[in-house]
Amino acid sequence: MVRKQTRRTFIKRIAGSILTVLGLSSGGYFYANKIEPSLLEMKEIPIRHPLIPKGFEGIKIIQFSDTHLGFQYNLSHFNQLVNKINGLKPDIILFTGDLIDEPNKYSQVNDLLPILGSLQAPKGKFCIFGNHDHGGYGSEIYRNIMESTNFKVLLNESTAITLKDGSSIYLIGIDDAMLGNPDLPLSLKNIPNNQFKLLLSHAPDLAESASEYPIQWQISGHSHGGQIKLPILGALIKPPFAQMYPEGLYAVKGKFPLTLYVNRGIGTTRLPLRFMSRPELTIYTLISS
Repeated sequence: MVRKQTRRTFIKRIAGSILTVLGLSSGGYFYANKIEPSLLEMKEIPIRHPLIPKGFEGIKIIQFSDTHLGFQYNLSHFNQLVNKINGLKPDIILFTGDLIDEPNKYSQVNDLLPILGSLQAPKGKFCIFGNHDHGGYGSEIYRNIMESTNFKVLLNESTAITLKDGSSIYLIGIDDAMLGNPDLPLSLKNIPNNQFKLLLSHAPDLAESASEYPIQWQISGHSHGGQIKLPILGALIKPPFAQMYPEGLYAVKGKFPLTLYVNRGIGTTRLPLRFMSRPELTIYTLISS
């Protein structure tokens, strides 16, 4: 009787363990598929540098990235994001690439335009190309969408943001590293010495190259923060050019000191899941110090 009972108990325990694992797996999948992708985190990051003119003190910049519309993220979600951004009253809006997951297959461009166009930033809206913006012959589709909604597309070029007192900072935008042709020397042409420079690069790992030039800050996306992270193992999905810097704030050592911030993005790609890598909206405040 004792042996029989022990065997029965053992089988029950094994079955219970299997059911528990399956239950946790299905629950974990539901959380990663339905819940975490909607848990937007707003990160506030100060950008401090002595080259920032006094007139720019307190200027608010909002970065959003990697919406990947058409995969898991839809226009209803995007409309909520736009309302949230407008509610924060940014001075400058920056989009760092990957607007639509497959631009040449996306059928809702006409519905997207008024939503994207409703974003408000008195000192300008600026964007760069991500790999998905180039993918599937999407380059011109993306450029047309962004320019028709009053974003300035920075493709290996710079632009000055100038105040009424004549002081300026410079935004630099380089092409995507995977499917484009990034050219830092070209993008830096005609920028006067001793000006604060903020680089937009979809790919964070280009910071290694950027630190060889007198650029003070870089902001990027692309990585999705790994999209799925596990304790001890960390980020499971690191795309090319996001291997070294998957998320957050870094001091990059090179010929010139460079501060890098990597945004985790909004949407998902490849897998419709986020786990321990919530979508992110980054709010920067300029500080002259």
